[in-house]
Amino acid sequence: MIELRELTTDDWQLWRELRLAALEEAPYAFGSQLADWVDAEEERWRARLDLPGSRNFVAVLDGTPVGMASGVRTDENGVVELISMWIAPTGRGRGIGDQLMAKVEQWARDQAAAHTLQLSVADGNDKAHALYLRSGFADTDIEGELMPDGVHHEVVMRKPL
Repeated sequence: MIELRELTTDDWQLWRELRLAALEEAPYAFGSQLADWVDAEEERWRARLDLPGSRNFVAVLDGTPVGMASGVRTDENGVVELISMWIAPTGRGRGIGDQLMAKVEQWARDQAAAHTLQLSVADGNDKAHALYLRSGFADTDIEGELMPDGVHHEVVMRKPL
């Protein structure tokens, strides 16, 4: 059974566990690196969960946390960004990514009054890119951030809500 939970700052240890696992398992997929977060203090983790205009969700499969995603408002009116999306290998192929994205979309529409959901995916992260395409996102011409490798840029995708 899959349960989706919205996190508060008091859930910082759960977020830390998942985020560090994500950065270790899929370093190619994130703009942050494990070294950026592994020694972070409690206050930094709490602050990440308390970003203004954001919501953070985790997926729990049979009692074990296996996925995460966040939605954050952007400087562009009506645009919310999906960030920090990751599913543990044990949770993949079960529709957890779809459920997390749907939860962020619902929040974006209902509480953030968004008309567009945006995300950035690492160039070459073909499985994630395919998931996003299947979910209604399309590539844009917006230049994404430079990845930590200093060579590749993220691919910016958008989906109308």
